[in-house]
Amino acid sequence: MHMNPIRAPWKGTMTARERFSRQMHYKSVDRCFNMEFGYWEENFMEWPMFRENGIRSNEEADLFFSFDPIVQIGGNIFMYPAMKEEIISESDTHITVRSSAGLIEERLKKGSSIPHYLGSVIRTPADWDRVKKEHFDVHQPDRVLDISSLTAKHPDNRDYPLGINCGSMIGKVRDLLTFEGICYALYDYPDMLEDMVETMCVLVEHSLDQLLPHFTFDFASGWEDICFNYGPILPPWFFRDVVAPRYRRINEKIKRYGIDLWYTDCDGDVRPLIPIFLDSGINCLFPFEVNSCTHPGDLLREYAGSLRIMGGVDKMELAKGPEAIDRYLNTLVPLVEAGGYIPFCDHRCPPNVKQEDYLYYLDRKE
Repeated sequence: MHMNPIRAPWKGTMTARERFSRQMHYKSVDRCFNMEFGYWEENFMEWPMFRENGIRSNEEADLFFSFDPIVQIGGNIFMYPAMKEEIISESDTHITVRSSAGLIEERLKKGSSIPHYLGSVIRTPADWDRVKKEHFDVHQPDRVLDISSLTAKHPDNRDYPLGINCGSMIGKVRDLLTFEGICYALYDYPDMLEDMVETMCVLVEHSLDQLLPHFTFDFASGWEDICFNYGPILPPWFFRDVVAPRYRRINEKIKRYGIDLWYTDCDGDVRPLIPIFLDSGINCLFPFEVNSCTHPGDLLREYAGSLRIMGGVDKMELAKGPEAIDRYLNTLVPLVEAGGYIPFCDHRCPPNVKQEDYLYYLDRKE
């Protein structure tokens, strides 16, 4: 593999760690923190610069483009051990499996696509009780972290921002139940659903208690993906009454160790949840999909001084070429100047964006 960086590092007088912290706290910086969220699998096959240099992953692409480094660590905070994956049926184009998370999935054999979820092994409280006992035991020995190895790898004098993974309270529950399954469970089995959220929280707390005393973290991160283009999958009252109390427990722990920046990855229209997020401690949105929500400036102005955003560069505009790219990036300049905002493509960059247009975008962003 010939993974020589295609671009020289975008120089500055600060370390990536200093730059990230200052920018996300509305302070002056030498230049914008430079990062991207990644690419579809097809990009690695279709863009010549990736093919010819043997770039096959987002991690390799970050090095290839000399982006500012940003790292997060965390514990074993989901299903463990995983279930055994089994093939149920197969055709020329699709394969149906019971996944390692207990989902019945129909997958495309080639290309990037979210699977078609046909069902789950968790349908009733009895199913959840069994799965919880077998796969979500917080005392499972493999949930104990090797702290000495992690501190050696990420010393306090590092020059990059380090985050702690605060996991998912409800997004991974949705993954376990499917979209339809979680909607039915909200009304059919509300106690089961809340116990699933509580279980996710306990696993995260177990990880935080191991990590927090040994590191000076620069941010906390999470993953929910619990919204689509018409808003949250579950009603806001559920987040307020069931999810937010768990966020607050986590926030209390991380605040005790000086962490005051917490982003969660959530696609779709997050606007109904922003007041709940902010009240619970989550104060940064990532990767902020523009077309299912709004221009990032709208929310940064509405919640000035309290909300941050990472992402928000409209992928649809990247696909339209240089003039559209310039027009859109010009709207982001005041946001970067104000602080609390780091621009990058609003999710994985899709392959309909031409390689030359993507490179033009990176140049113009710098």
